Amino acid sequence: MQSTVVILGTGGTIAAAGGDVGYAAGQLSVAQLLAAVPALSAWPLEAEQVAQLDSKDMSHEVWQRLAQRVVHHLARPEVAGVVVTHGTDTLEETAYFLQRVLAPAKPVVLTAAMRPATSLQADGPQNLLDAVAVAAHPGARGVVAVLQGRVHGPVDVRKREPFALDAFDSGEAGPVALVQDQGLRVLRPWPATPSVGTQALERAVADWPRVGVVASHAGVDGVAVRAMVAAGYQGLVLEGTGNGTVHAALVDAAAEARAAGRVVWRSTRCAGGGVVGQPAGELPSAGVLTPARARIELMLRLMAGEQGEPIAPSAG
Repeated sequence: MQSTVVILGTGGTIAAAGGDVGYAAGQLSVAQLLAAVPALSAWPLEAEQVAQLDSKDMSHEVWQRLAQRVVHHLARPEVAGVVVTHGTDTLEETAYFLQRVLAPAKPVVLTAAMRPATSLQADGPQNLLDAVAVAAHPGARGVVAVLQGRVHGPVDVRKREPFALDAFDSGEAGPVALVQDQGLRVLRPWPATPSVGTQALERAVADWPRVGVVASHAGVDGVAVRAMVAAGYQGLVLEGTGNGTVHAALVDAAAEARAAGRVVWRSTRCAGGGVVGQPAGELPSAGVLTPARARIELMLRLMAGEQGEPIAPSAG
């Protein structure tokens, strides 16, 4: 019978101590986080500390170790799901990476907090309780993020506010489900995008393809693109303006990069939506993916030996 939920800690504000601004992230262990939520004592839980860092400093090494531990625990028949406590800054990147590498049949639930554990407005305890409820739910699957009672898919979730408690949403797609009194009100299908770049589980991180992001903006030149090509980057994502439009100076540099065998995609810096359409002659579009997610997607595609047009998931 699947009943155990495993909590994997990586640090972040949910494990921070200090004031609401200027706190030190990753100060409390995952075991301490669980002990601070009495309601969790009713659940069969296991805790493991995978990392202890501010998520702005998230690394590929931690991603690989986290993915390996998720795989290990999900393979256990008694485990219903896994919860990952995480920082908010790169939560959406980690969620996307895990979904695309693992595409798990069981739920993997990322949760976080906008206030440190020592704050009078600490939101971590409720978020953690909600995340466990989702991970234990028999109908849940795939990688999701749970914050402020909403269950977000890994393609859609975005941090839209730097300080507000209700900092995350899923844009036009909306949440996958709502957590209501530890029960779920499911609104749309659970994430089901297939896996890609599964070599990330075992391949040495030093051998992962190098992919960078370069922003298009007024007055930009092609120096960053050319420097990345010279440094051995195999792929580039251009953070375009509007509907993925790219400054002429970057277009020229991107053409040079492609001629040198590099893969270049374009995305948009707009806070909502994604790039629509693919006009003739334009660089390949990352579609609905944010620049950060497009970087991950391209890295995994290159790792898998794929270099064609991006086929970005449209939801979930």
